[in-house]
Amino acid sequence: MGVAALSATTDEMNDDSTEMTAVLRRRLSEHSLWAFALALYARPGVEAACLALQDEAGVDVCELLWRCWLLQHGARPGPAAEAGVAEVRRWQAEVTAPLRTLRRRLKPEAASDAGVAALRETLKRAELEAERETLTRLERLVLTGENRLSPATGISTEKVLESALLLQKKIHLSTLQTLIASLDPPPTPR
Repeated sequence: MGVAALSATTDEMNDDSTEMTAVLRRRLSEHSLWAFALALYARPGVEAACLALQDEAGVDVCELLWRCWLLQHGARPGPAAEAGVAEVRRWQAEVTAPLRTLRRRLKPEAASDAGVAALRETLKRAELEAERETLTRLERLVLTGENRLSPATGISTEKVLESALLLQKKIHLSTLQTLIASLDPPPTPR
């Protein structure tokens, strides 16, 4: 999605930032982050791209999906939302990441032990619930309060994501392109 596509999503907004924020919030409220994340993750190549960025570049997949969701609707996080991301990252580091580590650690043993396999499935469900909570927290960052949303005009999706996720290696940028190519064009103005 390029600059022209993002600019087209703001046609219904005027220069009043309060009105822009209201339009962006309405769009986001109509399309939950959870539903968007599930749909995008299920598209061909997206899961592999997300996991590669997670494992090789340290990208938080939930944050990546959140940023894609915002960009999909012509928005990006405002300063107050960006400030709140640190708390969500703490949650991910303290809750989600340990569950993922345990689940992955048990994979070899689960192949030959039914009890360990059942425990691993429980951890997998807990990890998914922790990720859902993460997405809820990220969604809340932009749907409530002041200075939480900015229109995403004049900059490409790729540049926004590269900058926010601190991606620099060519292989990671290429992987990011796979994900970006899977995004739908933004909705047409109403």
